[in-house]
Amino acid sequence: MNIHLPQTKQLRDLLSDLLGREVTLTPSPPFAPGPDTPASVAVYVDDSLQIRAVIACDLAFSAHAGAAIALIPVGAAEDAIADGKLTDALSENLYEVLNIAASMFNVEGADHLKLYQLHAAGPPLDPMVRIQTLTLGRREDVRVDLAGYGSGSLSVVLI
Repeated sequence: MNIHLPQTKQLRDLLSDLLGREVTLTPSPPFAPGPDTPASVAVYVDDSLQIRAVIACDLAFSAHAGAAIALIPVGAAEDAIADGKLTDALSENLYEVLNIAASMFNVEGADHLKLYQLHAAGPPLDPMVRIQTLTLGRREDVRVDLAGYGSGSLSVVLI
């Protein structure tokens, strides 16, 4: 099994191209979702449906990215953050962002991964999914600033 860990430049380029705006990434401590830190978690599987990677995003990144891809005003993202959960529209838009993000794993010589499921920020996170986000080792943890929207945390974790 050979899973590619996307590097910071690859992540920045994907988000910048996809969202059509300046994206700045800076290293950050590992993001750990919990009861007081709502998170969206995208689960990526291989061709045998084994979980091989997750991308965990805090509520701020989830809302800002979900708004930015559809050019929804930043106020809608800020309202979702204040409410502690994503709206259906922001959740669907974030799904699109994280579905396209699967392409970062799929480089020559690496196992093919696809988005299997998105657990959107809001409802309590399934404990088995949360545990996957806490894996140490092969991971990339960044603070993402989306120009015109705001910043949030994102972690790419290989399982």
